[in-house]
Amino acid sequence: MEGILKMTHEKATFAAGCFWGVEELFAQVPGVVATRVGYIGGQLEDPTYKQVCTDTTGHAEAVEVDFDPEKVSYETLLEKFWAIHDPTTLNRQGPDVGSQYRSAVFYHSPHQGGTAQLVKDRLAATKDFAGPIVTEIVEAGLFYEAEEYHQKYNQKHGRHCGVF
Repeated sequence: MEGILKMTHEKATFAAGCFWGVEELFAQVPGVVATRVGYIGGQLEDPTYKQVCTDTTGHAEAVEVDFDPEKVSYETLLEKFWAIHDPTTLNRQGPDVGSQYRSAVFYHSPHQGGTAQLVKDRLAATKDFAGPIVTEIVEAGLFYEAEEYHQKYNQKHGRHCGVF
């Protein structure tokens, strides 16, 4: 159909601690079309928040970001990701402790995986962090959307968990 513009969005998934604050910060990035919080990287099918909080399912609290690559690059999103949390703390962000709060990039294509590794290496070379970057870079698996009350939580209830 001539004259109809096809809009193409891409998906990015990041884990950087409590997903409420992470979602809020990514939602503010120009070019981000939508966000949703959920669980990724674990063994249990369709986990609940209560199950993930036991630190036994292997899932991370994560934010799935739909973005327009003509307005914001994946690399820019990665730079935002590393700027909003401490990527040197293993399984911890601020007062939140457990593998569900780990730092991770879940990539959706080989290009995203390679770009994530390049940006991580570039940041590590700057020595701007107090320690080594422990962020995992792994292929995205199934993303399970969190319960409705977690979606846009900070927006609905005010700031309840922090990131930088």
